[in-house]
Amino acid sequence: MAEGSRLSQGDLGAYDYSLPKERIAQHPLEQRSSARLLDARHGPKAIVNRLVSDLPDVLLPGDVVVVNESKVIPARLRLRRKSGGSCEVLLIEGDGEGNFKALIRPSKRIKGGEVLVVDESPVLEVRSEDSSGLRLVRIVDAELAKRLGEIPLPPYIEAELSDPERYQTVFAAREGSVAAPTAGLHFDQATISAIEAKGIEIVKIDLAVGLGTFLPIKSENLSDHKMHEEAYDIPVESWLKITQAKRVLAVGTTVLRALESAKLTGELSGRTDLFVREGFRFQVVDILMTNFHVPRSTLVVLISAFYGPAWREVYEYALQNGYRFLSFGDAMLLSKGAGG
Repeated sequence: MAEGSRLSQGDLGAYDYSLPKERIAQHPLEQRSSARLLDARHGPKAIVNRLVSDLPDVLLPGDVVVVNESKVIPARLRLRRKSGGSCEVLLIEGDGEGNFKALIRPSKRIKGGEVLVVDESPVLEVRSEDSSGLRLVRIVDAELAKRLGEIPLPPYIEAELSDPERYQTVFAAREGSVAAPTAGLHFDQATISAIEAKGIEIVKIDLAVGLGTFLPIKSENLSDHKMHEEAYDIPVESWLKITQAKRVLAVGTTVLRALESAKLTGELSGRTDLFVREGFRFQVVDILMTNFHVPRSTLVVLISAFYGPAWREVYEYALQNGYRFLSFGDAMLLSKGAGG
């Protein structure tokens, strides 16, 4: 019996698996749609190995493909304290007036009122800590901060990215994310054109990817995990097409969370802290296209809730058959409940 099956679905250990470091993709493929696509829509015993460029072939009349058009902002700042120590600031969410919620490393040594600099030039002031543990900061020099800002790649990507645009989707339009909606990274114009040539609608929504998506779960009991809120917006015309579709294919977990949040709340824009886990009743999404995720993460918990306990078989198949994992890795195609 697999270790995960011996654990309660409320235990974080039920969503663990062994991911060798060498299986973590360090570079995007030269052609976006040449990524592999593990098609497990009909269950783990009927897997078909495809490429993302094959996606138009599996779509049917009446399908709607929903993508996240959020754009990653240059949110990472490498700064120094006036005392000389180095630090890194990740701007999470701003208010449009120069104030941000941020993660700072190292955080404990930096006190409220301290100004962080580069070459003695002030960049931002650290103000306080909010109830969620994030630091509140104020940008002192907006032009300097913009010039210094870097696209914040995940920590498991150790290689340099020669072209920062490869960590943006071709749909990216609305600035606000601090991580890419990675399933969308596989789309290129040729694949988009092939989908549209079949009469399939590609609908755009927005969820600003933040801590709610990528913050690690720190408690072994899932009931103790609190999701951070993320802002989402679904245009009315997009929602109408989604609700009238025969099947909804969500490109990425951020799209799924935005759509299911809208259905639950009746609000097409707002903030969501939806934690999708076992027992969640999916009302909008029928098919999910997503990358392979970090062990013990909220995203694996979501996959298990959507697909079923056989997510383990899908991941094991991917590991045994050379699929590339995480942000620059390959993708999979899952149907609701097909692994249950």
